[in-house]
Amino acid sequence: MAREEKGRISRAKSVFRDHGGILRTSQAIREGIHPRTLYEMRDAGLIERLSRGLYRLADLPPLEDPDFVSVALKVPGGVVCLISALAFHDLTTTIPHEVYLALEKGAERPQFRHPPVRLFWFSPETFRAGIETHQIDGGEVRIYTPEKTLADCFKFRNKIGLDVALEALKRYQHRHTFNLERLIHFARICRVENVMRPYLETLV
Repeated sequence: MAREEKGRISRAKSVFRDHGGILRTSQAIREGIHPRTLYEMRDAGLIERLSRGLYRLADLPPLEDPDFVSVALKVPGGVVCLISALAFHDLTTTIPHEVYLALEKGAERPQFRHPPVRLFWFSPETFRAGIETHQIDGGEVRIYTPEKTLADCFKFRNKIGLDVALEALKRYQHRHTFNLERLIHFARICRVENVMRPYLETLV
């Protein structure tokens, strides 16, 4: 490998590391990485393709939640919700085969095929409540809190199944972080307090 090529690749790897090891092609080009350098790095096994137009340094530790990272980069305005959020918080035995993603009503529908996503449009009040930002694999991923997720699950019980919501509520009940006030707070925001109350009353 020529000295000039080594220098270009070394600089490109530094740019990747400055961004947590993951870059979109458009970001890389804006940061001064030539497309040819990206392809050379890919062909040499220095970066790996997560999805179309999304690359990651190959020498980083294995990804914990690659789909979450990919979706967060492609849809920065979205929030991981419902079954995907339950899985993240270890509140379900259901394995989601797509990323459940909340968008605020009026937001534009994302245009990509991979990773697969299932979209839900929330009203402004319910969309903005209970968002946490988690550092996952060097990237920032927005995910609803356990309590907000439970309220959302009851709100969308006809789409995801009441059994999923009830299982999650029972698993949450046994946590030392169980907080009935927070559950009721988000139940009111999501307008499912009357739906949830009979189940909540069995927990206390």
